Order: sequence, then C-alpha cells, then structure tokens
Amino acid sequence: MRATRRAVTLGLLLFYCLIRSLLSRLTGPDTPERRAQWNHGSAKLVLAALGVRLRITGTPPARGLLVSNHLSYLEVLVYGAALPCFLVSKAEIADWPFFGPLARAGGTLFIDRGSRESAISVSEEIAARLTGNVPVLFFPEGTSTDGTLLRFNSRLFIPAVEAGVPITAAAVRYVPADGSPERNLCWFGDDEFLPHLLKSLGGPNFSAEVHFGEPRIYTDRRTAANATYKEVAAMRETGVLTPG
Repeated sequence: MRATRRAVTLGLLLFYCLIRSLLSRLTGPDTPERRAQWNHGSAKLVLAALGVRLRITGTPPARGLLVSNHLSYLEVLVYGAALPCFLVSKAEIADWPFFGPLARAGGTLFIDRGSRESAISVSEEIAARLTGNVPVLFFPEGTSTDGTLLRFNSRLFIPAVEAGVPITAAAVRYVPADGSPERNLCWFGDDEFLPHLLKSLGGPNFSAEVHFGEPRIYTDRRTAANATYKEVAAMRETGVLTPG
C-alpha cells in the first residue's frame, strides 16, 4: 500500500535526520543558523524520497522576512527544501508526529495564535533572528486553506518594518500528476491531521511549485500586508505558477 510505504519511509528518514542533528550538535555550536541549514538538507532529502518534485521560480531571499499563502502542513517540507529559513508555525505543530520533531529541530518558532503574550514573544524572537542572514517565514493568513487566499494579518510584519529589512512575498502551489484538484492536497476545515496525511501519502505523485517575488522595504505594517497579499494573489491568479 502506497500510504503505508511512504509513511514508513517518512518515519525512517525523520529518525535518520534527527540522529544527524544530534551528531551535528556534538561537533559544533547549536546555533539557529546551523539548525536552519540542517532543516534545509533534511527537507530536501525527505521530499526527494517521497517523490515530490520541487520547482522554484524567482530567487529565494537570503535574509529578511518571507511571507506566503498557506495550503498545508506540507509547507514545512516544501519551504524547508527551497531555502534555509526559520518557520513561524502554530503551537500545535510542535506535538505532531513526523512534522513536529522536524520543525522543532529546525529552529521553528511556535506561536499560540489565541494568545497576545505569545504573539509579543514571537515578535521579539523574529526581530532577533532578522538581524542574521537566514530569512524568517510566516503565513499571514493565520491558517491553511483550500487555496482561497485569506486577508493577511499585519501583526507579525512589525519586526521587519521597524528594522527596515526586506520583505519578500512567495506563492506555493501543488500540482498532482494525475490532474486532480490542488485542494485534494490542501489541509483545511475540520480535517484531522493524521487521516489527511495518510490520504496525501497514498495519493498520486505531485509537484510543489514555489515562486519568489522581489524583496521590498516597507515603512508601515498594513501597507506591507496589503501589498504582499496582492502580490501573492497575482502569482496565484495570473499563471506565474503553471504545471510543467
């Protein structure tokens, strides 16, 4: 059964990657930057083993804030493979099988979206990491969707705006090899995580397509949120990402 085979592969690869992470910490300092590089290599390995083809257009940013639409937990792997970066994810992911350990080991920042204190704490951590040379990625919709782009929340744009660092918009799309709808791979609504993961693992092969826009400096968080929203919408609607 394809789902079982891929789930076993995923589990074994995760175990291998975590062992590599532990060994790496024994041979050098455990810095956020090293964790981002480890996550980058691990995500590329996992995507390749699962038969997911990653297609990238545009230039991945070397620093600053990166914002994207959000379709699924798969973006933990897709963006991790596309470039070294720190993800900002909802707190629940830390306890998920497969993706939780990978996210924790890769230096992901976890936010409780219902807690103002958590938002403040994560904003401070984002500000600290934006001083380095690894981009910070977050999903301003605040949740994954069926492909419908939701309004961007502007709160987490504040650290980048205040620091005057570049903000880059990106769009992700999934293209099943059998021509089935993208929404079959999207995780949204009341879908449970594990059943959806097994359904995705048992489904057809697919490509993950990511398009990066140009880095821009913004002086106002709402302007940044509105402008990047329009840019991501345009990438999704005008066919910048197309099946190959």
